[in-house]
Amino acid sequence: EIYACLMKRRLISMPGLILGAVILTVAIPVWLPLVLVIDACRFKWRFPLARLLSFAVCWAWLETVGVVCSAFYWLTGQSKNLPKHYALQRWWADRLLQSLKATCGFSVEVENIDALKPGPVLMFARHASLADSLVSAYVVTTLAQMNPRYVLKRELLADPCLDVVGQRLPNHFLDRNATDSTPELLALEALVTDIDDSTVGIIFPEGTRANDKKRKRAIEKIALIDPARADRLQEMKHLLPPRPAGAAAMLRGSPNANVVFAWHVGFEGLDTFGGILRAISSRMPPIRFHLRRVDHAGIPSNSITDTDELTKWLDSEWMRMDREVDEALEARHEMRRNHRG
Repeated sequence: EIYACLMKRRLISMPGLILGAVILTVAIPVWLPLVLVIDACRFKWRFPLARLLSFAVCWAWLETVGVVCSAFYWLTGQSKNLPKHYALQRWWADRLLQSLKATCGFSVEVENIDALKPGPVLMFARHASLADSLVSAYVVTTLAQMNPRYVLKRELLADPCLDVVGQRLPNHFLDRNATDSTPELLALEALVTDIDDSTVGIIFPEGTRANDKKRKRAIEKIALIDPARADRLQEMKHLLPPRPAGAAAMLRGSPNANVVFAWHVGFEGLDTFGGILRAISSRMPPIRFHLRRVDHAGIPSNSITDTDELTKWLDSEWMRMDREVDEALEARHEMRRNHRG
């Protein structure tokens, strides 16, 4: 049944991807003048619709190349060749980010890249946008020259490259609707059991993209179960309360790992089509991606086996991250005010 669903999904997504790439490219003489006129009529002189559709062309062809390469690896008996697939992932993430910069003006500044070395490392990252996994993949594969192992939601398998290459690499696509979480947590433990100095296990402990409504609802739910925890998270402004179960499972799987906390600013408001258009309608400061390392010795010794202790430690680190994000956003707003002035 699982195999049948996989084949059905790929028989739809892959031909659809290639057809979409061809149509977008062939129709450039039609849609490009049209969206330029629409942008001009809206007085959007950075032409956000044209930029976004230009990126869509780049994305479609980069995805197509990834699918074709993965098919070639399968035909030549190399579907289990991890170095080749990691190289393909590195190429894909780098080219996709360069395409975002060329078309939409997105760029990334990474702070403290040395925090990722030496391994083994687990990265607990902020989740604010669909682009989180792309930027973290670029940071880990291209800048740090390391190999990531991701925990991602299963819905992302709709992306053809993630569906094929992502499943050939040691990642786990989480079923968030599972009635029994035990198999999922055991899979997260197994995912990082054998990570080495060149490997980073990556999870987004918030579980979903943050916004004010989700934050309020999450803290209200926590208050019904653990009022003390809700109190210590009450002042959170930007992040969502972390879900400790996944992070705990990965720490059990790799009990000697160091932990890197990753936050970023610049993706706020980019979780909707309208938000993306608004962002690229003006010149954006670079996305700021910050890494902070906590060596294994700095992790409370009993937190790996004591769930309450781990939750307190993770909450403390998440509140620190929230304050750092708040300061970074204020600096970003000040930069924009000065630019306008």
